[in-house]
Amino acid sequence: MDNSVAELLKNYKPSQTVVNLIKATPILLLVGPTGAGKDSLKDRLLETGEYHHIVSHTTRPPRINHGVLEQDGREYHFIDMAQAREMLQNQTFVEAKMYSGNLYGTSVAEIQAAHDEGRIAVTDLEVQGVAEYKATDENVMAVFLLPPDFETWQARLQRRYGDVVDAVDHRLRLQTALDELTELLTTPHYTAVVNDNIDEVLEEVRAYARSHTADKSKEHIARDVATKLAEDIKAYLGTSLA
Repeated sequence: MDNSVAELLKNYKPSQTVVNLIKATPILLLVGPTGAGKDSLKDRLLETGEYHHIVSHTTRPPRINHGVLEQDGREYHFIDMAQAREMLQNQTFVEAKMYSGNLYGTSVAEIQAAHDEGRIAVTDLEVQGVAEYKATDENVMAVFLLPPDFETWQARLQRRYGDVVDAVDHRLRLQTALDELTELLTTPHYTAVVNDNIDEVLEEVRAYARSHTADKSKEHIARDVATKLAEDIKAYLGTSLA
């Protein structure tokens, strides 16, 4: 990694103007392990016309997703490290972090666009990015999307990736998911939602985004699902080492 970028990230904070913009804009962050259904939920939310998609920036190259090559400006704004360094220096990121050797960040321009349109800004994000948003404004909404159980989750991953992912990559994916679940279960940042039926999840999340209030009974069930999922991942990782 570029050492100058690492140094900029270590000390990065949005300006007060950006903080004020975040506080003035409803923001919904979608979090969850790969295969939880974040993209499907985000697409359904955008179809309502109530949301603005925050297109994140990344230094990783475009990849094939669901058989289609990602396009600049649609899935991500694809930039190089020099552009990332310049954006950090100019404080044009709301938040930015390194993930698997690449920089990911959300720009001030995307939040400004949502604010000007009078829409809820929505994107999927890693847990570190959520923590940065929450440190800026604790009222930013974060939904942690969960598969209903370990077996259903693994079946979804198989349908999505087939045999493309090798055993080492699969273990890394599971460990990342375990780290994310630990963040869910040990911080107050998230509203947990089980994605067993996308239509029901859509209405649950839209209701939460309108009221900023989660359904306590469903939240309790979702956190039980998260606890069991974490236990199953630990068991799987332990068995696969044998």
